[in-house]
Amino acid sequence: MYKKSPKVNIGKCIRQIEGYKAFIPEKFPPKNLSFQGERLIQLLSTSSLLLGKLDGLTKLIPDMDFFIFMYIKKEAALSSQIEGTKARLTDALHAEIERAPELPPDVDDILHYIEAMNLGLSELKDIPLSLRLIKKIHQVLLTEARSTFFPCPGEFRKTQNWIMGTNPNNARFVPPPPDYVTLAMADLEKYFYSYRNIPILIKIGLIHAQFETIHPFIDGNGRTGRLLITLYLCQEKLLERPVLYLSEYLKKNRDLYFANLDEYRKGNVFLWMEFFLEGVGKVAEEAIETSNKIIDLREKDQQKIMKLGKGTKNAVKLLKNLYKLPMINVKKVEEFTGLSREGANRLVKKFVKLNLLVPKEKDKKYGRIFIYKEYLRLFENS
Repeated sequence: MYKKSPKVNIGKCIRQIEGYKAFIPEKFPPKNLSFQGERLIQLLSTSSLLLGKLDGLTKLIPDMDFFIFMYIKKEAALSSQIEGTKARLTDALHAEIERAPELPPDVDDILHYIEAMNLGLSELKDIPLSLRLIKKIHQVLLTEARSTFFPCPGEFRKTQNWIMGTNPNNARFVPPPPDYVTLAMADLEKYFYSYRNIPILIKIGLIHAQFETIHPFIDGNGRTGRLLITLYLCQEKLLERPVLYLSEYLKKNRDLYFANLDEYRKGNVFLWMEFFLEGVGKVAEEAIETSNKIIDLREKDQQKIMKLGKGTKNAVKLLKNLYKLPMINVKKVEEFTGLSREGANRLVKKFVKLNLLVPKEKDKKYGRIFIYKEYLRLFENS
């Protein structure tokens, strides 16, 4: 057993004139915050080591930029599912080809998340992570998204929100009243670029928990807060490429995730950080395994298409794009390769013969969709 860690004053719930209690945050970060617990240090060391190994491995993978698209799509699906979205990764891939009527309506949530993540990663090349960028990402995430009310995309809230329950009186948690949001978020933004002596993984764990506690938007806070994890890790160069996403771990441990955020708000910061760091380590370990499988599969399938002889150049183009979108139709093959409809059809038939592609529906004759099944399986455990 390790010594129980002391509580930290993050804030407290105070009754409002309307009758409910809302969380009023203290100045962030707390002055008495230090991380010296034996288990915490062990988790930090292990997760940092695994992240370094993952970063080194992904630098060795040719065409890694194509694979990153699938990491993002998987994260988009899982992060959206934490919030109750029923659509799956395969639905999102299908929607990128065609918006078929049989797809779940909430597949739109995943597509917006993908767009928001891509925007954030692109913007980081030119501007630092900031409240302005967070608002911009939220605007993409929520604009014209499936919603039953007005989420005010890209704007900090001006009304009270709450987490779970039907109103603030029976809610699981009531975030700070709107008058506190701007100041609390300004403190958080300052923390991005201060306290350089604190390990990055500790900082992003705190940033995520504090963001979710402030809950600055009317809607989309969970998804925006999880986007923030990836963007901060990439900005701080802990990872050169965005290949670590925690939503799989958070979805598998959804109840514990919410419970530990509750504990953070009560001041049990160590409990939250241990949960967070354990997740980083597990996800990094799984990502290393996936990366090794990608390397093996890529090598095996590259050898297959080299046997095609004439037309190998277009086959290479198609295979690379399948890493980005492993569900395609003939029209997509035309886009990827520049081939005519007839040429694209022939290439698809060759890929089917090589068992690189399989029809999604075997009995369908027209408008068929094909899946790079062995590759998709590496990401499909969501």
